[in-house]
Amino acid sequence: MKNKSTMLILAALVFGIVSGLLFHWLLPVDTRGSVVAVLDTVTHMFLNLIKMIIAPLIFATLVSGIAGAAKSGGVGKLFGRSMVWFLSASVLVGAFGFIMAHVLNVGAGLHLMPGGDAGMETKPLDYQDFITHIIPTSVFAALAANNPLQILVFGALFGIALLNLRKKGRSSIADAIDELMGVMLKVTGYVMRVAPVGVFAGIAAAFTAQGLDAFATYAAFIGGFYVSLSALWVIMVAVAVAFLGRAAFRLVRIVREPMVIAFATSSSEAALPKLIEGLTKFGIEKRTTGFVLPLGYSFNVDGSMMYMTFASVFLINAYGINMDLGQQIAMTAMLLLSSKGMAGVPRGSLVVVAAVVPAFGIPAAGIGVLLVIDQLLDMGRTATNILGNAIATAVIGRKHDKSTSFVEASRAEASEDAKVTEDNREPERVPSH
Repeated sequence: MKNKSTMLILAALVFGIVSGLLFHWLLPVDTRGSVVAVLDTVTHMFLNLIKMIIAPLIFATLVSGIAGAAKSGGVGKLFGRSMVWFLSASVLVGAFGFIMAHVLNVGAGLHLMPGGDAGMETKPLDYQDFITHIIPTSVFAALAANNPLQILVFGALFGIALLNLRKKGRSSIADAIDELMGVMLKVTGYVMRVAPVGVFAGIAAAFTAQGLDAFATYAAFIGGFYVSLSALWVIMVAVAVAFLGRAAFRLVRIVREPMVIAFATSSSEAALPKLIEGLTKFGIEKRTTGFVLPLGYSFNVDGSMMYMTFASVFLINAYGINMDLGQQIAMTAMLLLSSKGMAGVPRGSLVVVAAVVPAFGIPAAGIGVLLVIDQLLDMGRTATNILGNAIATAVIGRKHDKSTSFVEASRAEASEDAKVTEDNREPERVPSH
């Protein structure tokens, strides 16, 4: 069933690209707009289904995991390890994007002229508001808004309180939370059955609206970005191998389906249920997954970080701006800090770039240039965010859980694969006489 689901999603992705291009080439503009509207409606319905289950799934998984732990003292250590990983990854990935953009010399020769409007809000991000809003004023508002950090804060406190009550023998609420988690995993399974439909609609809408026109105009930038992303994926998998050994390749197999969903829908939320399911199967404790993933969704955005530095260098070259290396490094540092406040912001990467680059003499109108092709780039950076969070959670989980669950999970999957192979083997033919 797992392989069948993955193949259906991949088929939906390919079919969506082909259908979108055919719609773009064959349909008149007014009819094309109607088709895009229908496809967008289907995509939004799928994403709404996902958003419907995100908050209770995160809450139930986190609280159940913490309440079932032997002690609560490990939460602070888990938080510390997570933040060290996330910040280190952001610095290294941002530097990688900066270097790749210069190596490929993206934007050189476009000779863009300053002027016009960015076409979007460029107000600087308010760090005080970001820090203040980590603490929810209402848990119901946090759940309704699917705010992962606020759910994480309340869920951690709630889980620790339940853990202390369970030690005193009062565990009825904890049992109910365990039941809620089981129910949400079942509901998640129902929702993910329509994932191929959501994937098809999302990718078809993008190509119906834009076709290959954006590729033709900004082919060097788009191609350079995806070449750099591919190189980043190789590096990320190599890092995973360094920490996880051969199990890293099993993790990549598990995470490919959430990555395809994220790529087609440009939504990290859409991939979260499958990512939680896959990491649990990989052997990560629910407590670790429920804690690290919401943090990662806010602080560990590898694809977005690389995009921001890559896009900034593109604008410098496209406008022919003479900016020394020190200024460029300062701009990269500002992008790094600003990226930590973009959780939950639509097209957050582009908003951060719009907030930072004008302070370094780059025309705000350049954001309008990026906006034209942002959908095509957002797909790649969102899929990269999923891969980065999967690796981070697996590595941190292996270090924190200190259990044999990885070995047990690997043996279980190997046994399952062997059984499937044995079942599918053709019976030996007995010659007739």
